[in-house]
Amino acid sequence: MSPCSRRTALAATAGTLAASATGLAQTAAPAPDSPAAPANTRTTIPGARNPEREAQNPDMLNPPSTDHGTLPNLRFSYADAHRRIEAGGWTREITTRELPISQSMAGVNMRLMAGGVREMHWHKEAEWACMLKGNARITAVGSDGSFFIDDVAEGDLWYFPSGIPHSIQGTGDDGCEFLLVFDNGGFSEDSTFMLTDWVKHVPKSVLAKNFGLPESAFDQLPKEHLYIFPAPPPLPMQQELPQGVARMATGLSHRMLAQAPDVRGSGGSVRITDSSNFPASKTIAAALVELEPGAIRELHWHPNGDEWQYYITGQGRMGVVGPEEHARTFDFRAGDVGYVPFAMGHYIENTGTDTLRFLEIFKSDRYADISLAQWIATTPPTLVQAHLNLPEGALQRLPKPKSPVIKR
Repeated sequence: MSPCSRRTALAATAGTLAASATGLAQTAAPAPDSPAAPANTRTTIPGARNPEREAQNPDMLNPPSTDHGTLPNLRFSYADAHRRIEAGGWTREITTRELPISQSMAGVNMRLMAGGVREMHWHKEAEWACMLKGNARITAVGSDGSFFIDDVAEGDLWYFPSGIPHSIQGTGDDGCEFLLVFDNGGFSEDSTFMLTDWVKHVPKSVLAKNFGLPESAFDQLPKEHLYIFPAPPPLPMQQELPQGVARMATGLSHRMLAQAPDVRGSGGSVRITDSSNFPASKTIAAALVELEPGAIRELHWHPNGDEWQYYITGQGRMGVVGPEEHARTFDFRAGDVGYVPFAMGHYIENTGTDTLRFLEIFKSDRYADISLAQWIATTPPTLVQAHLNLPEGALQRLPKPKSPVIKR
């Protein structure tokens, strides 16, 4: 099924998904020996403790009985990442250094003050971004000399292909904060190619020949690279468009929040953005998931790559199951990053009182998932029954349409 027809089908069945709830629903119960339950000698910690940290990760302190084996750590918080503070803003990153399992993708959280500029630069990796707060102006130039420029706001995305030079500048009264995702887990912001780094290592005589200017024009070049620095705010966009230059044929930005949800139901919504509706994004696909309190992102897995997550608001838990009965549960809050290795089954549950919003991000040109419930519902029932031994009639009550978000 094509992405467009798949999304049409998902949206059309969202109401059916909510209406198909049956007596199969179960009431969630606290994990055995959870912090809310009476402690016993087996689980008490008489030595040094960090209660505040433990409260943020209850399923690490007292794992549910379904956890088993030794899955690696699949969580890291930006609150634990080093923050590099510069004159025009700050940046912090989560790479394989912080989250070793994250081999396919790395993330950078960046803040630019009003007028603050992320120095003109490029890198070997492609850059996917989501604006979290505020406003910015982004620019890029293609190998054919075509230009791109846009003003982006909260919920907007951009994608700069590998090797394409670009810039980002905070605008408005308070600048911006955004998330960057790179299609290489070992990427670091410190390894980018920057304009001032290059020109300061080229003789003035060569610069003069290259640009057709006198050598004296380069007497005041910065002695150090600028990286993130304050600058005058940009002019209105129409005044900054280059003259006599073609605009890029494929836009490098996308209004994700302007999309109608691909799935909407009582449990929340899902918006999917990949190369089918954001053609520039060739190596990164994403979904913005919103879960209402008590709702879950259904049991599923992804057949086309690892999943890198960023939690925007709320709190939740994720259970992941791998081969050889390895299973582990992780708790997440706003600002945390989660990771699911390729093809591992998992679910995400909103455990808070507010909407849980998070991004699912993949190193792929398309978004794809496989629903456990749909697989079971579309497999011959006698075969499924031989595996699961469900009560009589239970299989017939399972809906065949995919149900990405569920609230019973």
